[in-house]
Amino acid sequence: MLVSLTGAVESGLLYALMALGVYITFRILDFPDLTVDGSFTTGAAIGTVMTIGGTPPWLAVICAFIGGALAGTCTGLLHTKGKINGLLSGIIMMIALYSINLRILGKPNVSLRGEDNVFDNASIIVIGLILAIIVKVALDMFFKTNIGLSLRATGDNSRMIRSFGANTDMTTIIGVALSNALVACSGALIAHSQNGANNSMGIGMIVIGLASVIIGEAIFGAKTIFRATLAVVLGAIIYRIIYALALRVEWLDAQDMKLITAVIIICALVVPTIRSTVNSKLTAKRRTEEVLASIHAKNGGGR
Repeated sequence: MLVSLTGAVESGLLYALMALGVYITFRILDFPDLTVDGSFTTGAAIGTVMTIGGTPPWLAVICAFIGGALAGTCTGLLHTKGKINGLLSGIIMMIALYSINLRILGKPNVSLRGEDNVFDNASIIVIGLILAIIVKVALDMFFKTNIGLSLRATGDNSRMIRSFGANTDMTTIIGVALSNALVACSGALIAHSQNGANNSMGIGMIVIGLASVIIGEAIFGAKTIFRATLAVVLGAIIYRIIYALALRVEWLDAQDMKLITAVIIICALVVPTIRSTVNSKLTAKRRTEEVLASIHAKNGGGR
């Protein structure tokens, strides 16, 4: 039990980078980017193939980060310059990346066993925690810069920010590129932790990223950037823990992962709504009781 929970925390910390990338597009930019399913595998493919080729593991991860940024840039260009719908742009790029990733890997599955590894000199949980903190703090600082503020404003009201002379096309491209760079970096780290990569490992990553964001916001809130990014990191860890616990149920196994994910997301979306409804009813009931008590007190005073 303890071993499975430790593994869940380790993978949660690595997936947190991917969740932060999804948070940038879906929450900050309000951009439905489905490139994630492809760019995650792109990062894993680049990180794996370059490591096998003799590149130092950390340099391979950095190259994966750059590769993800290029994929995100292409999606941003399709949307802003090609005037293609944002959702469709992501789908087009995701499809293109499937073939590109297969070209990079050379075959559907590539193993890293026996090769140098990012986690050779430290445990996964230590490296994952350090990276999650660094990326979280870096994003908090970035969103306070002029570019970061422009990016946030573009997501809130692009028409208004354009009226102030801001280049919303550029901020959109930067945001989508940064998002997919983090996703690809997460993919490379996951490949190193699993000692291999395959061309289908990115399928469903967008759902996992959204689940992490939704769970984190539902539990911890997202009133400030600091709190929101922290919620996303913790949400990724909680998602992996819930998933690990669900797989311990006798009548569930690995093939039920998508079903488990769907149920988790439904709960994360429905529970806050139910809680809000209950709180509203309790508040209304309390106010009614206060009004009746006030009327009763006035009537008693009149006698």
